[in-house]
Amino acid sequence: MTSHKGTIVIMGSGELTSTMVEVHKELLAHLGPAARAVFLDTPAGFQLNADQLSQRAVDYFKTHVHRELEIASLKAYDSGRTYGAEKAFQTLRAADFVLIGPGSPTYAVRQWRQSPVSDILQKRIEGGACLIAASAAALTVGSFTLPVYEIYKVGEDLHWVEGLNLLGRFGINAAVIPHWNNAEGGTHDTRFCYMGEPRFRQLEKMLPPEALVIGLDEHTACIMDLERDEAQVKGIGRVVVRTRTMEAAFVKGEHFSLALLRGETGAHDQRLSPLQPETMQDTEAAPQDESFWQQVHGLQDAFRQGLSDNSWEETTGALLSLDDAIWKAHEQGESEEFISQAREALRDMLADLGKRPGAAPASGAPALAPLVDGLIALRSRLRDEKKWQEADALRLCLEQAGIMIEDAAQGPRWHMRR
Repeated sequence: MTSHKGTIVIMGSGELTSTMVEVHKELLAHLGPAARAVFLDTPAGFQLNADQLSQRAVDYFKTHVHRELEIASLKAYDSGRTYGAEKAFQTLRAADFVLIGPGSPTYAVRQWRQSPVSDILQKRIEGGACLIAASAAALTVGSFTLPVYEIYKVGEDLHWVEGLNLLGRFGINAAVIPHWNNAEGGTHDTRFCYMGEPRFRQLEKMLPPEALVIGLDEHTACIMDLERDEAQVKGIGRVVVRTRTMEAAFVKGEHFSLALLRGETGAHDQRLSPLQPETMQDTEAAPQDESFWQQVHGLQDAFRQGLSDNSWEETTGALLSLDDAIWKAHEQGESEEFISQAREALRDMLADLGKRPGAAPASGAPALAPLVDGLIALRSRLRDEKKWQEADALRLCLEQAGIMIEDAAQGPRWHMRR
């Protein structure tokens, strides 16, 4: 082990969004203009769009970070040591900056466990390189990995799997949990990486008493400078460090000693506070910039309130505003996964809206005119933006409610179906 050490960065999400551009730039600037940046694609290796995800990372760095990003492609590890695998290992051995991101944490761990990847990454970090493990990849670097999809989507019993334990090689025995403050569930709790409080409390009890939990809010980075023996928080959220009974939270711009992550007695004792057994959630969360999902949820609430109040102006306004928010988020480099989920939310709202006037008699056309005219204007706008799928979904919703649209030369017209 050399005396000079590098940096390990764990991110809660947003590694390829506008919130992390400056973080990437600062890390690469510290490494110098000749630093070789590499993207490792293993976590998404089983996905049919793995190459597109890698290309998106390359394009993001070229456009926003203004640096070239190579791809170390190791979609699956074959113990026969294929040429492709050897090429990926050689690329990693020459890397000064390694980014690993979305996909399945358990798939990635399975591929890496019998491969040289963890040894290569350790040596590069010891040699001064920077590793960024974000989202799914962040879950892999601890001593225990949370099988998110298996529990949240498949319904398997609560359990942990053995992690890559890269942090353990630097004295940090922890489970890393990204998406700590996730709110995509809307009406149900998806904090703690989609687990929700009741399940996560049970999962914590399954960890050894000496193991810490490091929680990362979305669009938030914990930058661990091993040479300086300190960590710094960047982004818009918090980094939470928890034991069985205590927790400490650090916000944007704050620094703390890595001694805390190594569990050393006396490290940041003044910041540790007892966990509340009832909620385990800090009710005084750090103020954050409004995130994309906060906008989506706020507009969903406004839409529901408009329906409840029979305010078609408010309801249509929420739909138009959500369309605007999705378009702007796409331009600003928001996660494609989040964009897709927001579009699903928009379609759900349109479908819900289509059900409301369905029982109205034909004579209700004048009363519906303000709503239908607004929705037709939204459909025209979607068509102008070549969002054909959304425009067709809106037309179908209206037809299901008995409202027929005719696209005439002078513009769309509508009537109630007899």
